[in-house]
Amino acid sequence: MILYLARRLVGVAGVMLAICLVTFTIFYLLPADPAAAACGKTCTPERLAEVRHSMGLDEPLWRQFTDYLTGIFAGRELGEGPHALQCGFPCFGYSYEYSLPVWDLLTDRLPVSASLAFGAALMWLVLGLGTGIAAALRKGTRTDRTLMVGAVAAASLPVYFTAVMLIHGVVRVAGVLPYPEYAALTDDPLDWAANLLLPWTALALLYAAMYARQSRSSMIEAMAQPYIRTARAKGMPERAVVVKHGLRSGMTPVLTIFGMDLGGLLAGAVITESIFGIPGVGRLFFDALQRSDQPVILGVTLLAAFFIVAANLVVDILYAVVDPRVRY
Repeated sequence: MILYLARRLVGVAGVMLAICLVTFTIFYLLPADPAAAACGKTCTPERLAEVRHSMGLDEPLWRQFTDYLTGIFAGRELGEGPHALQCGFPCFGYSYEYSLPVWDLLTDRLPVSASLAFGAALMWLVLGLGTGIAAALRKGTRTDRTLMVGAVAAASLPVYFTAVMLIHGVVRVAGVLPYPEYAALTDDPLDWAANLLLPWTALALLYAAMYARQSRSSMIEAMAQPYIRTARAKGMPERAVVVKHGLRSGMTPVLTIFGMDLGGLLAGAVITESIFGIPGVGRLFFDALQRSDQPVILGVTLLAAFFIVAANLVVDILYAVVDPRVRY
């Protein structure tokens, strides 16, 4: 197990290094003037010259990339002299629009996106897995067809349509909930949950539909394996056969896509956060696109890559817990 973890950590380091190289190429080499992209639309010529110097664009290319990597893993100082900007670890850049290091902006918004991601993930796992397993155990019946038709219908609805319909139906027509205004969990847990209920539902309906189809397919395949027939032949109760043997081995593909989906959502759900006015990483990313704030766009890209790589590592480790056939 330790050897496996060491190999996987080396692989993660290699992937992150490749991501840093790709992002450096996209954000520093491809633009005609990276300083203008970082400074924003309202940058004056004097300010542009300061930004160009602080970003080190007057240095050789190899030195720029070395400073870029050093900043991510150890922090760096942007510029020289009394006007130098301190960018601590991890330095994803400095936002000249906000006059703050990008990491400070991300850490301020990350708890909001985490609240949205984990709450929605819990809802779609319960709905999706429950629907998929129920359909698989009743394969070919009217229940199976009804559940799968509903899943396909839910999956075909874009999240922005679902969000708008929820706001119209629940807030404007029924008046059951107020329009979402994010409140911190530490201030009022009930108000926090009430204001995130609609965003959770909008995301959960989309993902639950996909998880229902995936879990149904995986469960049908798992329940047709020879070890399931052996367990039944030994007289094991049907519930134990389904949960201990069928469910554990059938959930491996679901676990894989769950790691990818949750990792991506932790870096922000752009559409959902924008529609509901949630001040998370996704909303920060949307505002950065509007302002052409290149450092923030770069920071969110690196954060999303890190979460997805880390989620895949955790999923690989959990395989042995979920699926008894997997051993390291």
